[in-house]
Amino acid sequence: MVKLTPLQEIKERFGSKDKLVKELKALFDKGELFAERLNPEKGIAHVANRKLLKLYDVANEIKERFSTRAKLTEDLLKMLKREKDTGLKERFDKWGLPRLWDHYKAVAQGIGKKKD
Repeated sequence: MVKLTPLQEIKERFGSKDKLVKELKALFDKGELFAERLNPEKGIAHVANRKLLKLYDVANEIKERFSTRAKLTEDLLKMLKREKDTGLKERFDKWGLPRLWDHYKAVAQGIGKKKD
């Protein structure tokens, strides 16, 4: 099977890029998952298709598992056994959602290897 281009994938899953942008804006407006890092002049519609797809997928996965960004950060700090480290929490709060999610998965995988 031929791999779809990002634009083809958007059209297949959402119908158009505008519909994907609307869904992401709805997630942004709730403020539970994303830090305020969006450039107000350019907006999200000017972001590359591949990045929009990744952002949407990551946001949905986190929303299903944790419901908010704060709960993801809290769980990450628990796995690192550093719940009281406010400096580390502040650093995690500055990270973008995909970076934070990648770090969470790496830590979880590392903990799984240590148990074996």
